Amino acid sequence: MVCRNRRYAAVRQAAAWCYRGGSISAEPRINDRIRVPEVRLVGPSGEQVGIVPLAKALELAQEYDLDLVEVAATARPPVCKLMDYGKFKYESAMKAREARKNQAHTVIKEMKLRPKIDPHDYDTKKGHVVRFLKQGDKVKITIMFRGREQSRPELGFRLLQRLASDVEELGFIESNPKQDGRNMIMVLGPHKKKTEAMAEAREAQAARKAERQGNNTHDAEPAGQAPEAPAEAAPEAEAETPSEA
Repeated sequence: MVCRNRRYAAVRQAAAWCYRGGSISAEPRINDRIRVPEVRLVGPSGEQVGIVPLAKALELAQEYDLDLVEVAATARPPVCKLMDYGKFKYESAMKAREARKNQAHTVIKEMKLRPKIDPHDYDTKKGHVVRFLKQGDKVKITIMFRGREQSRPELGFRLLQRLASDVEELGFIESNPKQDGRNMIMVLGPHKKKTEAMAEAREAQAARKAERQGNNTHDAEPAGQAPEAPAEAAPEAEAETPSEA
């Protein structure tokens, strides 16, 4: 019985919300969906028309061949604007897409090393750190100690200092080396911001694409053009015949 009462209360609350004009959709109300007696109207160019009856606003929308869009539903009376709603939605989607494209998310990459790392392995790991910093990402360097190596933390400290010195043109020590159990951790931060690194990467990609297109244009032969035939020798001049006397 209690469960049934709760369910009935939930249904009543949902119905009341819909009756008050509530909606799950975030889309603004347009044209015939607007259910108020009068609105504060804004013209197509942003000019203030004033408070007009809803019927008059809909009539003006039909006259301009535009939509009546509710832009401020909580105002009293609601504010509506005359606009091309389809074009507005398209431009808004393009702006949101461009904003997501240019949005920079700082990522913390991780690189693990051993205190007695081989020189070749060190160069490989350093190359990865350089690539991460060029991309504008932070790098967490972890030195892993095993067995008796735990009694020689200075080995890990010197290795971290060496790595920071090798990449100082691209990054800086954001978090100094510190012991964390069996590991020693240091965080390197990039000098360039993520947005700058992304912009440079896009410019480099565009330059490579243009260069490839230029090479393809130069290498391609004109289609449908037959090779020129060698010029034929000019016919010898005919000998003049003597005129009859």
